[in-house]
Formats: sequence, structure tokens, C-alpha cells
Amino acid sequence: MEDFTWTPAHRAVELEDAQTLARLLADGADPDEVLGVQTLLTHTLDVEGDGALQTAILLAFGADPELRDPAGDVPMDVGVRAGQPGGISQISQ
Repeated sequence: MEDFTWTPAHRAVELEDAQTLARLLADGADPDEVLGVQTLLTHTLDVEGDGALQTAILLAFGADPELRDPAGDVPMDVGVRAGQPGGISQISQ
């Protein structure tokens, strides 16, 4: 990602901190927030670890699985490209 200041929600995704992500969303963070060229959902599918839990949390809080990020990708595209079977299965449900 580009050089910028992380929002709290994107920082939680980057650090794979599902508990903090869920708390931020419960406190009103936008599940479709965009930072740089990624939505929270495309970001969670692009991290190196297993994005399934964070993907499930974002979807539970209303993230749009069809929302294109500024780069033009939908979450499924990113999940396939990044090899995230757990996240892909969450989006496919």
C-alpha cells in the first residue's frame, strides 16, 4: 500500500487484529471504508495471513462484497489473486 497514515480499522486489518476490528465496527466504523486503493474487505483479503475471520466480521457488519475498490477490484478478485480460500468462502456464502 501507499505511504499514508492508517485509519484505526485499516490498522486492525493490517495487524490481523480481529477483536479490535470488531470493536471498531461495533463503535460505528464504516465497514466499506476506503484507504488508498483498498476497501477494508479487499485489504483483509490481501493480507498475508488467513483473511477468513476478518472477512466474516466485515460481512457481519454490512461490508458490501460487490463494492469495487479504487483499483477497480471486487473482493472476490483480490481473494482469488491472494490465494485466500477462507475469505473467498465467506464472500461466496
